[in-house]
Amino acid sequence: MKIAVPKEIKNHEYRVALTPTGARELATRGHSVAVQVGAGEGAGFADTDYEAAGARLEADVDTLWGEAELILKVKEPQPEEVARLSRGQTLFTYLHLAAEEKLTRGLMESGATCIAYETVTDRQGGLPLLAPMSTVAGRMAIQAGAHSLEKAQGGSGVLLPGVPGVAPGRVTVIGGGVVGENAARMALGLGAEVSVLDKSIARLEVLDDRYQGRMKTIFSTADAIDEAVRESDLIVGAVLIPGAAAPKLITRAMLADMKPGSVLVDVAIDQGGCFETSKPTTHAEPTYVVDGIVHYCVANMPGAVARTSTQALTNATLPFAIALADKGWKRALADDAHFLPGLNVHDGQITYRAVAEAFDLESVDPARLV
Repeated sequence: MKIAVPKEIKNHEYRVALTPTGARELATRGHSVAVQVGAGEGAGFADTDYEAAGARLEADVDTLWGEAELILKVKEPQPEEVARLSRGQTLFTYLHLAAEEKLTRGLMESGATCIAYETVTDRQGGLPLLAPMSTVAGRMAIQAGAHSLEKAQGGSGVLLPGVPGVAPGRVTVIGGGVVGENAARMALGLGAEVSVLDKSIARLEVLDDRYQGRMKTIFSTADAIDEAVRESDLIVGAVLIPGAAAPKLITRAMLADMKPGSVLVDVAIDQGGCFETSKPTTHAEPTYVVDGIVHYCVANMPGAVARTSTQALTNATLPFAIALADKGWKRALADDAHFLPGLNVHDGQITYRAVAEAFDLESVDPARLV
């Protein structure tokens, strides 16, 4: 199969969809791997690394996209990339369509087959291709929040671990999944006072047992969120409804109850954000202030640590990319019931119900297409 790995063009996105090691795995199976010149530089992988792995370098982006049967990316395609997609091509990347109606309709119009990393499942009910970047984003959320609390960044001037004689800062993490646990773990490591809110008692029991009660585990209710708003120096939004828009858990009116200079870090921003005042930002301008509250809403947080993120992402996605290349999308999805939910768009049709519901569109059962 002809596989293309384009250079990411989203603002300050330094990741690449495939490491040279991954390219070698595909090339040794007889597939043609074309990598855009400079695609791996942001993650520390030179063009010569890809050539040594058996990939072909391509400088012309139109040729790269035009010849490809399978396109491997990291972030959702930007408008100029959507325009290059055509029927018969398969796109495998993060899509997060429930927050992007224009992108959704653009992919439908392209006729391409679009498979989303974030909706592929596993036998345990997890999201194995979202998990590595969720781990990175959760860990980054605390260092980003701690930096944003600095007075020079518009924050309250609180040091999360405190110092002898001065109490530590208070961190609340809303959502106890992969993002939430990793954020809470980092905050604990810094020495902050940490609370995790979640609606799953079973998940809270796991966290309580795993961390031996060092973090407060609280059942998530409106009252619990109200208290977090009043008491926290840093709140991390880590909620996820797979493939669907995130619920808005903190409204603008609630910001008036927060301590001036407190920080909101919205890791759910790819799915529309879980705070009413959230809007996507970039690494170039990561924060903004609303009613005295600092908001950090970078939509591609792991892109800032591109080498680690690229290696972790390829580790997770490579077996699926190999299946697509070896078998073609239809058989690969038919053979794996957990890969099938990854299909979001095919030949102008929405195949993931939560995306269709977000925009009042019809959806098609993906099982009917394989």
